[in-house]
Amino acid sequence: MTGNDSPVLRVAGRPVGRYVTRPELPARLSPRPYLHPVTTLAGTAVTEFSPADHLHHLGVGVAVPDVEGHNFWGGRTYVRDRGPTELDNHGAQRHTAFQLRDPDGFVEELRWVAAGTELLRERRTVAATELTGSAWALDFTFSLTNVTSAPLTIGSPATNGRPGAAYGGFFWRARKEDTAPRVFTADREGEQEVHGTRADWLALTGDTWSLVFAGATERTRHDPWFVRTEEYPGVGSSLAYDERPAIAPGDTLVRRIVTVVADGRLDADGAATLVRKAVGP
Repeated sequence: MTGNDSPVLRVAGRPVGRYVTRPELPARLSPRPYLHPVTTLAGTAVTEFSPADHLHHLGVGVAVPDVEGHNFWGGRTYVRDRGPTELDNHGAQRHTAFQLRDPDGFVEELRWVAAGTELLRERRTVAATELTGSAWALDFTFSLTNVTSAPLTIGSPATNGRPGAAYGGFFWRARKEDTAPRVFTADREGEQEVHGTRADWLALTGDTWSLVFAGATERTRHDPWFVRTEEYPGVGSSLAYDERPAIAPGDTLVRRIVTVVADGRLDADGAATLVRKAVGP
C-alpha cells in the first residue's frame, strides 16, 4: 500500500483496489472512505464512483441512510408519507488512523459524525487474498460502537415506509455495462427472485467479470441481500430490512462480508467453489 490518503491494495504484487480515506466531497454525498477502483486480477474495473444515476454511490464501503435520523448514505432521505426528501441531515465518516497497514490490507479507525456530534466509532478491517490465478477475495469487516449516552437505531427507507428499499450497510456499486448483469444464488436467479432473500452467497456477473458476495459470520448471513441490476448494478447487505436494530451505549454491531472478485463469468458451481475457498465450508 502506498500513499497517505489513497493506499493501494495488492494481491500477488498486482494492484486491485485503491482506498480513499479523506475524499473531498459535498456534504450532500455523506463523505466517507471508499474503495475505487476495484479491479479483477486482469485489470477489469468492477466498481463505479459517483455515477450520474446516483452521485452518492461511492465504490465499495459502508453507507447507512438513517442513523437515528442522520443520513450516512448520501442524497435524499426517505420520509414516511412524504417520500424522498432533501434534508440537511447528512453525516460523514472520518478517517482517524490506520492501526495496521500492509500491501494486502489494513485496520482502520473511523468516526461517524453528524450535527457536530460523534455517534459511532468504527473499526474497519480489510484484507485482500489470492484465491486462484484469476480470482481474489476482499474480506471486509466493520464494527460500529455507539459512543453516545443513548441507544442508536439504524433505519432504511424500508423501515421508514418504502417497501423493498432496505439498503444500508456494506454496499458495492458495480460496473455498469450495456447489458444488466446476471444475478443468482445457489437456488434462485434474477433481481426479483434474489432481492430481499437470505442466501449464503450471491453472485453478480458481467461481460468479463464476476463478483460473489458471502456473509462470513452467522449474524451477517441473517441479513437479507439488497440487489439492483436493471436500474443500476449494486449489491448490499441489509442492516435494517424490516425493523430498526438498536445499538445500546457502548455496544458494538459487527458484520463481515467476503467478496470474490473473478475474471470471466462464473456459474453456480464455480461461485460456490470460490466462496468455500475464500470463507471456508
